Amino acid sequence: METVLASLLASVLLLGTNSVLAENISTPDNKIKTSSLFNQTLKLHNISFQVTSEGNKLRILPSGLEIDNSPIDRDIVGTVTGADIGDINIDRSPEIYVYIKDAKGSVSLIAFSANKRKSLSEIYLPPFTDDPQLAKGYRGHDDIAMVEGIVALRFPIYKDSDPDDKPTGGMRQLQYKLKQGEASWVLKLDKVIGF
Repeated sequence: METVLASLLASVLLLGTNSVLAENISTPDNKIKTSSLFNQTLKLHNISFQVTSEGNKLRILPSGLEIDNSPIDRDIVGTVTGADIGDINIDRSPEIYVYIKDAKGSVSLIAFSANKRKSLSEIYLPPFTDDPQLAKGYRGHDDIAMVEGIVALRFPIYKDSDPDDKPTGGMRQLQYKLKQGEASWVLKLDKVIGF
């Protein structure tokens, strides 16, 4: 147990505040199981979010909101690979973006926006796979991140004859901007770039 704790401490010191760790845990029958851990705190405009995950559980704990700082708990399929904080719509109320990758290499997003610095509303990212043109050549292996005022989803393009480990069709990047929807916030497709 001391060895596991020492290696965890060393990993935390090396990774800093943006940490994704794999911990080996001994069970009573001496079998080893692996548990993915993620712990990151992000702050913008005096509002912070602590994002933690272990196994298939995600928790987002806001701090600094004027009305509701209740934790948000979600079951997830996959591993949290990162989180970003931003103010894409430039309203001085930050958003939190949490990225999850499943075993097949496909990503998903769990995101929330602070409403006038008071409480959180979920941000919806419509599935691009519903559009045959956008999904043409898609087989997973995507990445998602907040970059320079947009959310960018990027993936390799596979030709019909390509094996799963060798895409030859280049890359496609979908760029989204945050917009107010009827009942919540929505990431709306703004640009499609191929390269």
